[in-house]
Amino acid sequence: MSMTEATEMEDSETLSLHQRILSDIREKILSGAWAPGHRIPFEHELTAEYKCSRMTVNKALSQLAKSGLIERRRRSGSFVRQPQSQAAVLELHDIRIEVEALGLPYRYERLERLKRRGSAEDRALLGLSAPGPVLWLESLHFAGERPFALEQRLINLSAVAGAGEEEFFEIAPGPWLIGRVPWSEAEHRIRAMAADDHIADSLDIDTGAPCLVVERRTWSAEHPVTHVRFVYPAESHTLVARFTPSQG
Repeated sequence: MSMTEATEMEDSETLSLHQRILSDIREKILSGAWAPGHRIPFEHELTAEYKCSRMTVNKALSQLAKSGLIERRRRSGSFVRQPQSQAAVLELHDIRIEVEALGLPYRYERLERLKRRGSAEDRALLGLSAPGPVLWLESLHFAGERPFALEQRLINLSAVAGAGEEEFFEIAPGPWLIGRVPWSEAEHRIRAMAADDHIADSLDIDTGAPCLVVERRTWSAEHPVTHVRFVYPAESHTLVARFTPSQG
């Protein structure tokens, strides 16, 4: 074997190992086996595991960091990065689409469902002028194995009677409503808050941790349909607004 052929074979083996390290780590992250915050094995551990040079391992980790899957911290090592989602402020979006855009498996879980006569607080949230029946729902949306957003929703059953018969075990209320009730107007309110004990327990974060809250009301032909509050861990969500200059 010539020196050139030997060099080409060595380069091919290095590339193969580089791709294997990339694929193995990426698969563990995207499958949820390694959750956000999980420490990636140190370079010397990966070098021993894959029986390759430290340079090959470093190159693979650098590429993973560049793609946003991991975060490299000086003197601490490499860690699975918390997903950063983006949502358009002026859209009625499906959280499933947000999660899948991150390359993570989506899961939805209904926590609570209660039909009741609307209280004064319910009427204020929905913008109702008179008492009527409402449906209260609390749900969790997951990205991989991690809670992604807590959803707390009121539905005006006078406007959407069919919602009172739906259990919402298999489908989240947002896409269910969008598929059945034509909406004519929406209002968004965005604010920050510190997680109380219930929110912290639901989202698996510390009590007092910063959260981003997006509240939305929608109407159909001037009839209030729903009020929903989405609560996200602050470090995992970004809101985006794109607009053009006023033509006034």
